[in-house]
Formats: sequence, C-alpha cells, structure tokens
Amino acid sequence: MDFNYLIKGVIIGFSIAAPVGPISVLCIRNALVKGFAVGLLSGLGAATADAIYGCIAGFGLTFISVFLTNQQIWLRLVGGLFLCFLGVKTVLNRPAKQADSVKDKGFAAVYISTLFLTLTNPMTVLSFAAIFSGLGIGNTNGDYAYAGILVLGVFIGSAMWWLILSGSVQMFRERAMSELRWVNRISGMVIIGFGLLAFFK
Repeated sequence: MDFNYLIKGVIIGFSIAAPVGPISVLCIRNALVKGFAVGLLSGLGAATADAIYGCIAGFGLTFISVFLTNQQIWLRLVGGLFLCFLGVKTVLNRPAKQADSVKDKGFAAVYISTLFLTLTNPMTVLSFAAIFSGLGIGNTNGDYAYAGILVLGVFIGSAMWWLILSGSVQMFRERAMSELRWVNRISGMVIIGFGLLAFFK
C-alpha cells in the first residue's frame, strides 16, 4: 500500500468535511439530542458521499462529473427542499418523543438522509478534482489501486472529522438535554436557512 496516497487522501477528506454546513448542524443536533452513535452515523453518511465523489474525481470519471454539474440546479432544488423539510420537522419535534424516534425509524434513515443531502451538492466533485490537481495527484496514470487508496484515505479523513465533532458535542449534551426545545428551534431554523440558501444559489 502506498501510504503517501493514503495520507494525502486523509488530509483531503478531513479538509472537505470540516467547513460548517447543513450536515454539520444535523450532526451536532443529532449528537446532542440522540447521542454520540446517531451523531457519528449522520457524519458517516456524509463521509460515504465524499468517498463517492472522491471516486469520480480520483478514477477520472469525467462523464459523471459533467452530468452532475449540468444537473446541479435540480439537485440543489431537491436538496434545498429536503433541508427545509428537515428543518421544519426539527423545529416542530416534541422533545419528549425524540428518545424513541431513532428506534422507531432505524439507524438507516439517519445515515441515508445525510448521504442523500451530501450527494445533492455536485460541486463537491469539482472541489475534489481541483484539490487532486493542485496536489499533483489528479492523475493516477490509470492505476486504479492508487486511486482506490486515495479514496479510502478520503473516507477515513472525513470520518475522522465526524468522529471528532460528535465526540466533542458530548461534553455539552447533559446541559443541552434540559434545553431540547431550544436546541430544536435553533438547529431547525439554521437548517431551513441552508435550504433557502440552496434555492437562491
């Protein structure tokens, strides 16, 4: 295994995941309200999407990136609608009922929702392509093994960020449990704001 490619992938994945966005808000809110495992699972959905877009850039699948870029308006509209839906739902959630919500719906719903939301931002694949090119790794010379190692590093780096974020949030969870109504209101409004921003973009 070429650890140089792996380390570069980890750095790229961490850097792509770290900026604050709607997925970060969802992850923080889920970690506060539903616990570390649910917060981390939210982040792993985003890490999977990052790995998928990393595959597209790393394996040189230009036709897919062009298609996604051409469809970005519709993808952003769908993602914006879904964010608004999640935001309204979060604002209206009753704190007393939230403890059982994950058990009722299953962990898969948490994972899939953030996977879907991250995939609705096709500009991510262009970010990966630009970073790969800037670091001199935009071309793996047709060696799929190197590209695969790079993508594995991207997933690990992204997952590391979500692990750190979810773990850090736990320090404030006990205090937040007494203020769940406000946690829901604030995080819900922020998520709605990101959804509306997707429409304006």
